[in-house]
Amino acid sequence: MNADVAAENPSALSLWNDPTAPVDARVDALIAAMTIEEKTAQLFGVWVGAAADGGEVAPHQHDMEEAVDLDALLPTGLGQLTRPFGTVPVDPALGALSLARTQARIAASNRFGIPALAHDECLAGFAAWGATAYPVPLSWGAAFDPDLVRRMAAAIGRDMRAVGVHQGLAPVLDVVRDARWGRVEETIGEDPYLVGTIGTAYVQGLESAGIVATLKHFAGYSASRAGRNLAPASMGPRERADVLLPPFEMAIREGGARSVMNAYTDIDGVPSAADESLLTGLLRDTWGFDGTVVADYFAVAFLKTLHGVAADWADAAGTALHAGIDVELPNVKTYGAPLTEAVADGRVPEELVDRALRRVLTQKVALGLLDPDWDPVPAALDGTDADDPETLRGRVDLDSPDNRALARTLAEEAVVLLGNDGTLPLDRPRRIALIGPNADEPTAVLGCYSFPQHIGVRHPGTPLGIGLPSLRETLTAEFPDADITYVRGTGVDDGDLSGLDEAVRAAREADVTLVALGDRAGLFGRGTSGEGCDAETLDLPGAQQHLLDALLDAGTPVVTVLLAGRPYALGRAVTESAAIVQSFFPGEEGTHAIAGVLSGRVNPSGRLPVGVPRAPGSQPGTYLGAPLAHANDASSVDPTPAFPFGHGLSYTRFDWSDLTAEAHEAPTDGEFTLAFTVRNTGDRGGTEVVQLYLHDPVASVVQPVRRLVGYTRVTLDAGEARRLTVMVPADLASFTGRDGRRVVEPGVLELRLSASSADPRLTTRVTLTGVTRHVDHTRRLHATFVQKPATA
Repeated sequence: MNADVAAENPSALSLWNDPTAPVDARVDALIAAMTIEEKTAQLFGVWVGAAADGGEVAPHQHDMEEAVDLDALLPTGLGQLTRPFGTVPVDPALGALSLARTQARIAASNRFGIPALAHDECLAGFAAWGATAYPVPLSWGAAFDPDLVRRMAAAIGRDMRAVGVHQGLAPVLDVVRDARWGRVEETIGEDPYLVGTIGTAYVQGLESAGIVATLKHFAGYSASRAGRNLAPASMGPRERADVLLPPFEMAIREGGARSVMNAYTDIDGVPSAADESLLTGLLRDTWGFDGTVVADYFAVAFLKTLHGVAADWADAAGTALHAGIDVELPNVKTYGAPLTEAVADGRVPEELVDRALRRVLTQKVALGLLDPDWDPVPAALDGTDADDPETLRGRVDLDSPDNRALARTLAEEAVVLLGNDGTLPLDRPRRIALIGPNADEPTAVLGCYSFPQHIGVRHPGTPLGIGLPSLRETLTAEFPDADITYVRGTGVDDGDLSGLDEAVRAAREADVTLVALGDRAGLFGRGTSGEGCDAETLDLPGAQQHLLDALLDAGTPVVTVLLAGRPYALGRAVTESAAIVQSFFPGEEGTHAIAGVLSGRVNPSGRLPVGVPRAPGSQPGTYLGAPLAHANDASSVDPTPAFPFGHGLSYTRFDWSDLTAEAHEAPTDGEFTLAFTVRNTGDRGGTEVVQLYLHDPVASVVQPVRRLVGYTRVTLDAGEARRLTVMVPADLASFTGRDGRRVVEPGVLELRLSASSADPRLTTRVTLTGVTRHVDHTRRLHATFVQKPATA
């Protein structure tokens, strides 16, 4: 329970702890009673790691920060605990006990009895030892299934909340602009509507479990020059408004996200952490966001050390606070003593501190942290004996059968069949040559923010904590009658070709060759994909292309399998592989999903969330380009992808037909209603992903040739047909006009019902009539699909 509060005003005391009182009144009373040191203490975090024996957490010593003295800090309070589970390996039950004991100490140490808010990473599952490792966000995009992502996020949130965590640092809503960027694996794709809908579903799931979802990185991080991490971003206000901001807009408006994290980058010389027009003007004043803005780790200090827009720590604190950053993470650097001193000497108005504090305390009140019956013991420890920690070990399961079932379903939906000459599904092959650096590597399915790759690699003696069967293991189970010969061939990025001859011999002696290529996730150069692991080109890392070409020359059909964090140019394999199977770090159940696609147990339904380039040097570029960004006679460089955004094959066939429109004209505030039929004409059930693209041939500013404005999954048995109706609001044609305001203009549009961005199946031309109409963030955001059985 909250500690007794020593204050002179008993009525104020009862007010901020009174759950029946209005939130604003509780917060105002508390702020009025606090000293400046107590106020600023609520605006920063301390990076900690849970204790393996269930004792109190220990401050984490990061090479970018000085040591933290908790005994000195706690009497004035503490705003946040940074990554108690995501810092060192610890049994989840003992970690929950460690956190609970620390929270009790924090509340008892400050005179208002306020505990800290605990946050952790949850980019591809709760980043804790023993927790389910789900597919990375790029796989969420490949599934085109918001409902499934919502269910996954709810499961992640329940696990986090059960052990005492309040806030999750996800989802990443950055739209891919350059696939060389190392953090592509953390994104959902290259299209803002796909990123927005999938990301919003994730937010809804996380928030439904009581976890504060944190949108990142706001805004422009993914547009860094040359795909380099933390590089400046080059873009105009229209690109930012129409490509990079809509996912955040949607996730706030429809997802109910309660926190936003700034981007590291600067745009036209203004760092996001210092951009008042972004963090306050747009986010709060225009969009109405009323949650907290938290700093990406060290971003406030970076205003001095990297950006050079602050003279000292106090200046950095004042600049960030003025812009709208409420909480400094991960540790206290500028919002502690430097900020307190700057308020005392008049450099920073105390009103700015109070503004941020009000948002922080409002969130803590909403989480029940100021209620008189608050208890630091989380739900996972209910009914356990905290006095005997060893009896708790193994009592909390963060990788339940239900979690794994969700992880497998998502992994299966996210596998993309790029090409197939009929070799797949494999029909009980007798001899399989399994070759490649990712063929027998258990962690090849994990992204860089999974616990084993993010933290576990620094603790080599610690078990992984979850089952990670390699592709070799799952293929052995999937094809029990086959003779599988495994040869590594080369490493992911070591350039070693000493195994090449053995690999070629194995291929020549087999009925089919499966070559497993791709990435190794890591951080800051320790991998080929992940934060700080940027690529100069989109060639396969190391000598993998050399290995692939040698296998193509061996004469045996080659099925190329990719476990990667970004798309890669595949050279000859695009046309010469018998089949190509693409997965984006599909998580702990990923190799089962890939094996199922290879055998035919799973009918693939994944679609590319990012295009696969034809050439390795074609970046930056996305399908959203205007006419001049596409192939033309004015340049010798053809940026056309080998496989476009939205592409993916199935083991069955779908026929699209009978497109009708209720009307071909509508006012600029109206809508169009289309209807069409999709039929499974193959001999097995499958799922088609219907994608709706809009083409605006004449507009007042240059437009993309096509852009996604809607999609739906259609699952059909063999021979089954559905009649789909889709309502398309005119608002979906809006864009940022010449005056900087969003407009819907009259004129002719094309609506393309497509199997990919480059494969329109049914097209109709419609006309918007009337006057140019201005719209804002309250505009309609979605086309509405309705599916019914088709009549004969």
